Amino acid sequence: MAIYGGGVFGPLVVNWYKFLQTAVRIPASPTLEIVSRVALDQTVFTPVHLTLFFSSMATMEGLMGDDGKEVGTEERVRKKLGDNWLQGLKANWRVWPGVQLVNFKFVPLEHRVLVVNLVSLGWNSYLSYLNQQGKG
Repeated sequence: MAIYGGGVFGPLVVNWYKFLQTAVRIPASPTLEIVSRVALDQTVFTPVHLTLFFSSMATMEGLMGDDGKEVGTEERVRKKLGDNWLQGLKANWRVWPGVQLVNFKFVPLEHRVLVVNLVSLGWNSYLSYLNQQGKG
């Protein structure tokens, strides 16, 4: 989890927030600007993040097939994504849009990752739980 957080998620989210700050500018409507950033975050970044998370976890942890034999990396990744991605996305959409509305409206750019990291303490526990559950 630390490898993923420090090597993948951290740099990715820092650059994503910088991109949103500069690319999504609607001076005539600050509220629309914030809602647009949240919408992009949830429809572009979130699916990519969940794909990277479950793929990384499957690659790093290994997985046994139904027959008790270890399966290849590609099959592990496909299984983890098939078992967990949609459920993770639905749960994400119940938690993160509200967090990001507050984050983008009230928190300066340089502190947004800190807010996400605080909420992620619980969120990553959920993703880890989901990652271990498999189907059902």
